[in-house]
Amino acid sequence: MSAADTQLAPAAPRAKSRFWTKFRRNRAAMVGGVIVAFFAALAIAAPILPIDDPLATSWTAIRLAPSAEYPMGSDEIGRDILSRMIWGAQASLMAGVISVFIAVASGVPIGLIAGYFGGWTDTIISRFTDALLAMPFLIMAIALAAFLGPSLSNAMIAIGLSAMPIFIRLTRAQVMSVKTEDYVEGARAIGLGHMAIMRRYILPNIIPPIIVQATLTVATAIIAEASLSFLGLGQQAPAPSWGSMLNVAKNFLTQAPWMAWWPGAAIFLVVIGFNLIGDGLRDALDPREH
Repeated sequence: MSAADTQLAPAAPRAKSRFWTKFRRNRAAMVGGVIVAFFAALAIAAPILPIDDPLATSWTAIRLAPSAEYPMGSDEIGRDILSRMIWGAQASLMAGVISVFIAVASGVPIGLIAGYFGGWTDTIISRFTDALLAMPFLIMAIALAAFLGPSLSNAMIAIGLSAMPIFIRLTRAQVMSVKTEDYVEGARAIGLGHMAIMRRYILPNIIPPIIVQATLTVATAIIAEASLSFLGLGQQAPAPSWGSMLNVAKNFLTQAPWMAWWPGAAIFLVVIGFNLIGDGLRDALDPREH
């Protein structure tokens, strides 16, 4: 370890402490964290919770209003909405997280290459990204999901690829700003290769805005998954999904409005939660605020 690395080592714990202190003081971000943690805990604990089978039907319990037996009511074929809501959280949260992982894993390396090397490489990648960004996100996701076929896994791939251009552009912009810094020029001067410079000096310094964007994009991906499931391109029946539950509920808004209340409220709360966390991360990771 060099002398410079030795001097910088103690700065990491201090930076983490400052980040956590600032994030914890943001009440809105903490509320968002509690909301997301609550739904995540439900999704993880679904297999061991004492709830009914989300696929079990009962012809004597069709469209029952919320009661002690059915706290959120029952649906059009007598399935427990509470059980389907909890299991549906798995599909929605998994779709949001995995879709964004696909977008980050594919978009960040491309943006890193474009921003670092510039020239014709940057021109080609930038024009390709501009062409993708010209198409509305949800329309592109619907087109890709329809091409790949209706399923939750294909919906996640479609959403991830549709969000990829956002991370290409963000990463490219951040790399172009960082690569002119003195420490990067010094790394070039001592003969480090391109891959080593990108891995050790550029990528670590562009992670904060990527984390913020990823958190905000999870909220967008959850809405996209619900939209695709609503259209029949995501989670397939009879497996529960908040979007597919809304698709069924639209036919019974006057007879059984509770069928739409719960999935709609869940989507709203989870999206708000991730947006609040994203805003909190943006403030906490802003070096100008430390």
